[in-house]
Amino acid sequence: MTDIEIARNTKLEKIVDIAKTLGIKEDDIEQYGKYKAKISNKVYENLKDKENGKLILVTAISPTPLGEGKTTMSIAIADGLRKIGKKSILALREPSLGPVFGIKGGATGGGRVQIAPMEDINLHFTGDIHAITSANNLLASLIDNHIYFGNELGFDKVIWKRCVDLNDRQLREIETGLSGEQKIVPRHDKFDITVASEIMAVLCLAKDIEDLKQRLGNLLIGFNKEGQPIYARDLHAQGSMTVLLKDAIKPNLVQTLEHTPAIVHGGPFANIAHGCNSIIATKLALKLGDYVITEAGFGADLGAEKFLDIKCRNAELKPDVVVLVATIKAIKYHGGIEKERIQEENIEGLEKGLDNLFHHIDNLKNKFGLNVIVAINKYNQDTEKEIEYLRKKLEEKHVELSLVEGWAKGGEGASDISNKIVNLVNKEENFKFIYELEDTIKQKIEKLTKNIYGAKAIEYSEEALKQIEKIQELGYGKLPICIAKTQYSFSDDPKNLQGLGDYNITIRNVELKSGAGFIVVLTGKIMTMPGLPKVPAANSIDIDENGEIIGIF
Repeated sequence: MTDIEIARNTKLEKIVDIAKTLGIKEDDIEQYGKYKAKISNKVYENLKDKENGKLILVTAISPTPLGEGKTTMSIAIADGLRKIGKKSILALREPSLGPVFGIKGGATGGGRVQIAPMEDINLHFTGDIHAITSANNLLASLIDNHIYFGNELGFDKVIWKRCVDLNDRQLREIETGLSGEQKIVPRHDKFDITVASEIMAVLCLAKDIEDLKQRLGNLLIGFNKEGQPIYARDLHAQGSMTVLLKDAIKPNLVQTLEHTPAIVHGGPFANIAHGCNSIIATKLALKLGDYVITEAGFGADLGAEKFLDIKCRNAELKPDVVVLVATIKAIKYHGGIEKERIQEENIEGLEKGLDNLFHHIDNLKNKFGLNVIVAINKYNQDTEKEIEYLRKKLEEKHVELSLVEGWAKGGEGASDISNKIVNLVNKEENFKFIYELEDTIKQKIEKLTKNIYGAKAIEYSEEALKQIEKIQELGYGKLPICIAKTQYSFSDDPKNLQGLGDYNITIRNVELKSGAGFIVVLTGKIMTMPGLPKVPAANSIDIDENGEIIGIF
């Protein structure tokens, strides 16, 4: 059966009953139908003095076109922990319509380990991402309206972009204001995908609605002729934007197919944004469950690094265990084995591909000082010889390996890793950040690119150097950095699959995100508005004569 068929053939529990298992009363949720709900902000207030549960971060090796199954693994572990009698809860990101209709498809797990209702979560869900789109574009329209009626603030350069939650390469560079009206000012503009909007980052890093409003007011939107910054608060925009986000800031409660509670909230990409679900959702989950499984986007060099250096810094948290997800075929792919031969036993290809896996392990274990376990999403074609070879190599690194069969067996297929996590959570850690906030912007970039990516040197464009100087002049040099980089390699070249060896990182642009509270560093050819593939997933998505959605996977 397909993922969607498995989900439809599984009877879900009503969301009020899922909430009750967490001790949440019906009056403290706002139901969106039978199986989705928003959780009231007062739930956390009532639990804020309760001891936190254990935080399990799920990340992965550098992704491949084959798919490593990170979300599937996260759900399997949550279900597996429940199977062995532990009170677990998921804290995941919301899917973006960009990948759903683009190249990736759905993002709600697969097989026997899914969050549900999967069609709703993958599509409009509870409207959070639409609310972010509206708030973002409201600000854009207020800027242009202000300029139209006299430009009292003296905008000379507008840097705020519009957004849409779809992959649309035609919107990367546009011309606006072409109606020919007497006072309208045409200008060059750009679109981002909504999950790269700074408002998405603001929502995910805000502590509460007051913090959200303050961060929205701090959004840098342009400069006047003297080079002085103009903020959203100068337009008095933060109040109306907050109104649009008043429901979006509340975490969403759903469930897995095995009825494990799942809080799904926020959805920034990790290659062009910071790649983590909301702080509000994670902190709430830590009060509601004894074991919280959360996920950071793409490979550990992207999502996990940003989770640790940005989110953990903001939230004053740290993971108790990091699960590094891989597959035998993905490791062989990084070893140079073609997709057509990837299912064949190949120890030599496996050996070459281990460099990528070991680089991620070294970063997490030795650079960040965390407890790490490698989880292999097992496929039928994986041979005993390959598995034992990998196990032996990991033993040499003093890292445990667990084979997980969640896709086929549900939580039962994750019992081994669940037991190993329980044994590992209390092991001593020596957690540390890769850089300090007191470092200069260039020092932070250097420490991150050299220590985590393994780059030999950094090359800055003239524009990037000017932008760094301007950010420091404005007094924002002590913010953390968020590097926008290809997910396919440690380097900024997506074709350098291993991402190892003698290479430089090219810094093209540096952007201040004063509302979110970090600095975005764009490398190589990374873009904040993806395009659709030649044959997009949208071509296969449809609705049948019974009103059932088909084609989401």
